[in-house]
Amino acid sequence: MPSSKKSIYSALIANLLIAVTKFIAGVIGRSGSMISEGIHSVVDTANELLLLLGLHRARKEPDKTHPFGYGKELYFWSFIVSIMIFGLGGGLSIYQGILHIREPQPLGDPTMSYIVLGLSVIFEGSSLIIALREFNAIRGDQTWWDAVVKSKDPSNFLVMFEDSAAVAGLFIVGICMFLNHRYHLPVLDGIASLLVGLILVGVSAILARESRSLLMGEGISSESRTKISTLVEQDNAVLKVMHMLSTYQSPDEIILMLIVAFKDDLNTEQINEAIGRIRDCIKQEFSLVRFVLVQPETFSAEITETGSVL
Repeated sequence: MPSSKKSIYSALIANLLIAVTKFIAGVIGRSGSMISEGIHSVVDTANELLLLLGLHRARKEPDKTHPFGYGKELYFWSFIVSIMIFGLGGGLSIYQGILHIREPQPLGDPTMSYIVLGLSVIFEGSSLIIALREFNAIRGDQTWWDAVVKSKDPSNFLVMFEDSAAVAGLFIVGICMFLNHRYHLPVLDGIASLLVGLILVGVSAILARESRSLLMGEGISSESRTKISTLVEQDNAVLKVMHMLSTYQSPDEIILMLIVAFKDDLNTEQINEAIGRIRDCIKQEFSLVRFVLVQPETFSAEITETGSVL
């Protein structure tokens, strides 16, 4: 099983195991914060299903309407997940928190809530550990944040952020519930819901930013651009790489277009042979580059700031 799917399935099972019990505990204990946690778990469960849908649809073969394939389906559904975390998770939790701050309700028997919180920490914590291990294996020597920013597969870090927010929310609810029960401060129940909502909104903003960048057509890094230019210009037929366009079609598929100035004394057959060499060389060196489009241009061609050839 791919690592991203392993973490998604573990998170899905964890959320299914605790979502219903959170709602039961919230109703029995009259805890708005616990109900907010139940909403959080339901939203997370739906998110995992949407991620699995995105991974499934991204594997569809190219056709006439989508000649480069359906890889961006994963980016689309990841963006939808970030919106759901913001609206359904964060928004409803904040709304629930404001209601309980304005009209605090006495806490009922918290025993069931403590039991559910303990089980939730175990299940969510186990899912988080799996997600952290999988992401740690992928990130290599990069820092955590650099690995998130540079990752082209949102499913690798989305579950990690979800589970981190879930565990943080559980501790907040547990602390506020204990203080509420100990010192009879029912307003803390609403404050806990509000804090959980703010955490979810913050997480959704990070995920939306990264998913949007990929969905809008994020290209390869400047380091990769430099390496490809150097590689191409080593060919004896090439004078200069005039311009380079790229986009991630999926986490493991890059579309690359090069505008290349070839030597003036080459005929059409020789240029075509050089283009073939360039394609083979790039694909051999960069395994993620699946499509290489090369457009010949004269070295004197003027390139505009937008990359158009005049």
